[in-house]
Amino acid sequence: MYSSSHQRMLHTGSKSIITWLILITIVLYTLYSSNIILFNNDQQDCPTITTNLNEATQENLRVSTYNNTSSKTIATDDESVEKKKPLVEKRPREDNDDDEEEGEEKNKEEEENKSPVVVRLTPKQMSERQDTELKHVVFGIAGSSNLWHIRKEYIKIWWRPKETRGVVWLDKKVRSQSNEGLPDIYISGDTSKFRYTNRQGQRSALRISRVVTETFKLGMKDVRWFVMGDDDTMFMVDNVVRILSKYDHRHFYYIGSSSESHVQNIHFSYAMAYGGGGFAISYPLAQELAKMQDRCIQRYPALYGSDDRIQACMAELGVPLTREPGFHQYDVYGDLLGLLGAHPVSPLVSLHHLDVVQPIFPRMTRVRALRHLMESVNQDSGSIMQQSICYDKQNFWSISVSWGYVVQILRGVLSPRELEMPSRTFLNWYKRADYTAYAFNTRPVAKHPCQKPFVYYMTNTHYDSTTKQVVGVYSRDKSKSPFCRWRMNSPDKITSVVVTKKPDPLRWKKSPRRDCCRILSSRKSTNTLYIWVGNCQESEVTEL
Repeated sequence: MYSSSHQRMLHTGSKSIITWLILITIVLYTLYSSNIILFNNDQQDCPTITTNLNEATQENLRVSTYNNTSSKTIATDDESVEKKKPLVEKRPREDNDDDEEEGEEKNKEEEENKSPVVVRLTPKQMSERQDTELKHVVFGIAGSSNLWHIRKEYIKIWWRPKETRGVVWLDKKVRSQSNEGLPDIYISGDTSKFRYTNRQGQRSALRISRVVTETFKLGMKDVRWFVMGDDDTMFMVDNVVRILSKYDHRHFYYIGSSSESHVQNIHFSYAMAYGGGGFAISYPLAQELAKMQDRCIQRYPALYGSDDRIQACMAELGVPLTREPGFHQYDVYGDLLGLLGAHPVSPLVSLHHLDVVQPIFPRMTRVRALRHLMESVNQDSGSIMQQSICYDKQNFWSISVSWGYVVQILRGVLSPRELEMPSRTFLNWYKRADYTAYAFNTRPVAKHPCQKPFVYYMTNTHYDSTTKQVVGVYSRDKSKSPFCRWRMNSPDKITSVVVTKKPDPLRWKKSPRRDCCRILSSRKSTNTLYIWVGNCQESEVTEL
């Protein structure tokens, strides 16, 4: 009994298990079939939605779907999944080669625009943004009440009333007249709460370091850049705008240049923009600086000046110096002829230490010499001080033209590599240091009497509406030339040089290149040398 009963129970249990397995299989198959049906229905509904889109939207979807690797069919073992239609139907590859290339270019451009802009703007950003103008720049000028009666004359030379924007920050009130053509004068805030422990410096460095922040807090509208400078700094405002136009003001930028003195840069920092030469800070960076500068100043009581305090705060913000060689600190003494006669291929932005160096034109006061220079600046500010090099093949002369300033003629042949190096007509900031203390290459002043250059300074310049050229007359310096025994034609017979040049306001929107110059045939007088200066032609090389 026990055996037969047990067998019947096993037989009945097996039937129940089989029945349940069959039922579960049917349910799973039903669910799977329903899922397939629902998936197919979703695919069929999508084209109906896309038909309601305009043609341009459908085209963009097709291109993006075709080029997007994430929308490609995923390889699986099930071939039916591979053959499913995409949500947006793709056209055959052979019919869309052109569209595919356009789509790839668009995707590349979008990826490039996502990367951070460091110096140059992408073509898309260049087309979207408006060029920086003078009205977008605000100057913050650090001054001293003790020297204001002298230094204000420098500001009058370059300041443009009702065009330039900015303020002068002084330590205390001074007498001023409303018709002097100067920026507004403000008194700096109290800095007595800040510590200053440098024994060689002055506490005024604390006040001057806050010029940008205090100018920002004035709340001026439509500002893109703040430019800092001293009251003995002369700016070429059009070139300031040209330089800043290269950069996106919506990003953090700290723009300036180092000192000419290698010792100065070592003592302070090569990563610092020197305040006398001037520097520029973009608006969003000035906004961040204003939030933290007072705390930052407290952390550096032992620093010497204002510009190293600014750089210390920039280091805390993580913003490096963007170098522009046109900002000139001019930590030198003596004659600037060597430096200005071989200016780098970059817009001249600023001149500093005007009270220390000699007047740039001899036998003139410093202020009058700078006003005289502005005659050339007003004709073509972008080309001021730009060097050109050419050779007089008949006389074997080397000629260097610093446009708007000076022409130098030398006997014999000096290579362009030598002529573009400044000659040492100046002394280092540390007078005991020799020429190795400069932060750039220089060449010695010629000691041989036959190698002394004949110098011709600009005497007048005007625009010729007939030829549409700027005509500059350069007269020989009155200093007597030393006796030379060389059997070579001497430039001594040349009393003046006439330089013609077409204005080129867009020269800095092109790749930088030194201008070329050519000797023109003599017209009337054998005592005058005629030179043309302008853009180099194709395959033109400066060679004898």
